[in-house]
Amino acid sequence: MHTLYNFVSGPLAWLAFIIFFGGSIYKIVSMMKLAKKKDTAVYEYWDGYYALRSILRWITPFATVNWRKNPVMTVVTFAFHICLVIAPIFLCAHVLLVKEAFDISWWYLPDGVTDIMALIVIFSCGYFLYRRKTKAEVKFLTSSSDYWLLLMVVAPFATGFWAYHQLFGYNLMFILHMLSGEIMLAAIPFTRLSHMLYAIFTRGYIGSEFGAVRHARDW
Repeated sequence: MHTLYNFVSGPLAWLAFIIFFGGSIYKIVSMMKLAKKKDTAVYEYWDGYYALRSILRWITPFATVNWRKNPVMTVVTFAFHICLVIAPIFLCAHVLLVKEAFDISWWYLPDGVTDIMALIVIFSCGYFLYRRKTKAEVKFLTSSSDYWLLLMVVAPFATGFWAYHQLFGYNLMFILHMLSGEIMLAAIPFTRLSHMLYAIFTRGYIGSEFGAVRHARDW
């Protein structure tokens, strides 16, 4: 068990970060080159004002018609994304690990707060699964990869919650927590999780096209 822990917390963790940062840079650069080569309208239509206007509108809860039409989905979506990003970065245990490895640190949230945020992510994934199973229009567009993606996202939070509360088998669960987190991190540039990298650009382009070309709103 100790050998496995050292491997997962050492070489495998480094590999996951290298794949994440290297893959993210590669995907963004290759996307920009592809757009320049095959779809020059992306650059011709880009307008900073309309791009920023659209981005700000869509990252504000209930500021768009679609957000207002689906209030439950809106609340769950915003809570999920906020907790998904904030909890791992500002978790005390993660900050201490970085401090130990690189002698740098930053402010962290109380454990009770990150505990609740982990639960929000877990229950949000349950809600997304429920929608994919029960809503006809969502079910129609769902493939097996969507379920694997949900499992990939929920696993680090569920195992982390389990290990933190030291439930039975928590030593193994702690290793699974690190392993699932590393798998998710490495998968971000190469799966649909890559919308974390592209969302700003795609929303900015749509906002630019609607605002500067069609003279209409995209919300």
